[in-house]
Amino acid sequence: MSAGTIVRVNGPVVEVAGLDTASMLELVDVGDARLPGEVVALGKATTTVQVYEYTGGLRPGEPVEPTGGPLAAELGPGLLGGVFDGMLRRLGGAADFLEVGARPATLDRARRWPFSPALAAGEDARGGAVLGRVPETSSIEHRILVPPDAGGTVDWVAPEGEYRVDEPVASVRGRELLLSQRWPVRRPRPVEARLHSAVPLVTGQRALDLLYPLARGSTAAVPGGFGTGKTVLLQQIAKWCDADVIVYVGCGERGNELADVLSELTELEDPRTGRRLLDRTVLVANTSNMPVLAREASIHTGVTVAEYFRDQGYETIVIADSTSRWAEALREVASRTGQLPAEEGYPPGLASALAAFYERAGRVRTLAGAEASVSVLGAVSPPGGDMAEPVSAHTRRFVRAVWSLDRDLAYARHYPAVSWRDSSCRDADALAAWHSLHGDWTWAERRGRALDLLAEADRIEAVAQLVGAGSLPDGERIVLLTGRLLREAVLQQSALSPNDASCEPAKQAALLDLVLSLHERFHELLEKGVAAAAIEETDLSEATRAREAGGPGDVESVEAVRGRLLAALGALA
Repeated sequence: MSAGTIVRVNGPVVEVAGLDTASMLELVDVGDARLPGEVVALGKATTTVQVYEYTGGLRPGEPVEPTGGPLAAELGPGLLGGVFDGMLRRLGGAADFLEVGARPATLDRARRWPFSPALAAGEDARGGAVLGRVPETSSIEHRILVPPDAGGTVDWVAPEGEYRVDEPVASVRGRELLLSQRWPVRRPRPVEARLHSAVPLVTGQRALDLLYPLARGSTAAVPGGFGTGKTVLLQQIAKWCDADVIVYVGCGERGNELADVLSELTELEDPRTGRRLLDRTVLVANTSNMPVLAREASIHTGVTVAEYFRDQGYETIVIADSTSRWAEALREVASRTGQLPAEEGYPPGLASALAAFYERAGRVRTLAGAEASVSVLGAVSPPGGDMAEPVSAHTRRFVRAVWSLDRDLAYARHYPAVSWRDSSCRDADALAAWHSLHGDWTWAERRGRALDLLAEADRIEAVAQLVGAGSLPDGERIVLLTGRLLREAVLQQSALSPNDASCEPAKQAALLDLVLSLHERFHELLEKGVAAAAIEETDLSEATRAREAGGPGDVESVEAVRGRLLAALGALA
C-alpha cells in the first residue's frame, strides 16, 4: 500500500495526494504524529480524510499511510467498568488528556484472565459459538465467541488456565483465536434472525413503564429543551432498568455531566449483585472539548460494544446523550468537505444516518442460538426547544417511542417532565398482549383510562383558567381532582429518594389502581348527591405520599393507603 502526502489542511479535514490504493472508510495514519483518520471521499487527484485528533501543527508535505482496514473496536474481557473515548481508546491513568497521536490499548495487555473452554478439539464450531468463558465480574460471565467469519472444525483449544487478551486460546480451521477480537464499528454484527415478539424493558420510571413503555430491542427518543431533565432521566434509566449490560455514550455533552455519571455509577449499589453498578456498564465519553470527529464515531462504537454483549446472550441497552451533538458533528464535517447543505445546514444524508443508527437495535436470535437484544435510547437537544428542527423531526420517524420532555412541567418541578400531550409509543399494543399472557388482563385498560383522564383534565383545566374551577360542573371538577392525583401520586418521581428513585412494576400498577379506584369512588359519591366541594375538601394527601411509602416494591403499603382513603370517602355518603 502506497503512502500519500498532505496537500491541504482544513480543520479536521485533510486532503491527500497520492493515496491511490485507499478505500472508503479506511483508517489511515496522518502526518508525522500518526494521527488516526478516516477516508470520507475519493477524488481523481486527491483523497479526503477526516482526522479524529486535533490537527494543530499538521502541515502539507507530511505523509499519510493507509492501514488496510476500517475503524474497528477491540472487544474482549476488560470492557465492563471501563471509560473510553469515541474510538474506544481507554481513558484514565496519570494523564488528564491523551497526547496527540497516542494509541492507548482498549484492553489491558498485562492482566491475565481465567479461561474455561466450552469446546473441544475436533468439534464443529459455527461462527458466533461460545468458545469459552471468563468470569469478568461477579454479575457478568464474559463468553468468548468464535468470530462470525471464523466457523469450522476446532483444531485445538487451550486448557483451563489464565491467559492475556492477546494470547491464542484456540485454533479453528488453522486460524488462531484470542480472548479478544476486532470488529468494524460501522458494520452491524450478524445474527441468525430478528424476533418480533415484544417483551417489556422495565425502566423503573412510572411515567414511562405505565404510559409509554418500551420493548426490549426497541428504540426511544428523549427530546427536550435545555433544563428539562434529559440527562437525569437517562441516568435514572441507566441505573434502574433491567438490562444486563449498559453502554452509556456521552456524545458531545459537558465533561462535568459525564464526571457525575461516572461518580454515581461507581458509588451506586447494583440491586442485582450488591456491588458497583459500574461493573456492568461501559462508558464511552466523548465530551464537547474532545475532537469533533471522534464524536461522530462514538455512537457507532457504543452500539458495536452493545452488539458484542448481545451476541453473548445478554440484554443490552445503549444510551446516547445526545444525538443532536452527534448530528452537529456530521454538519461540521459536511461543511468542510464541500457537501451541499440541506435543512438548517445539516448534510442531505442526516435522515439515513439516523435511520442506520437506530436500525442496529433489535431483539434477535444470536448465531449461538440465544435470545438477546440491543435497545437504543437517544436524547435530542433541539436548539431553542424547537421540536420541528431536522434532528427531532427525523428521529421521530425512526423510533418506536418518544418521551418528550415539557419545559412547563420541568419549571413546575414535575419530574420526570415527560409530557403526556406530546409523547407516544408504538409498542403499547404488543406489550399489552404480553401482559395479558402473563396474567395482567387489565394493563391496557388501566393505561387507556389514565391517558384519557390526563387528556380530559388538560382540556377542562384550560376552561377553568378562564371561568374558574368553582363554576365548573361537579363531574368536571372531579376529573380535575383525579388528574392532579395522577400527576402527583403516580407520574411524579424523585430521583433523590431512596424509596422512589425506582419503582417495580407491581407497585406501579398498585399506585395507578389507587388513583383509578378513588376516581370511581368520586363518581359514586356524586351519584349519591355528595357535592364535589365536599370531596375536594377531603384530605387525600396520603395518596400523594404513598409513592414514597415503603420500598420500590412495597405493594402492601399502597393497598393499605387505598383502603383507608376509600373508607374515608365512604363516610361522606
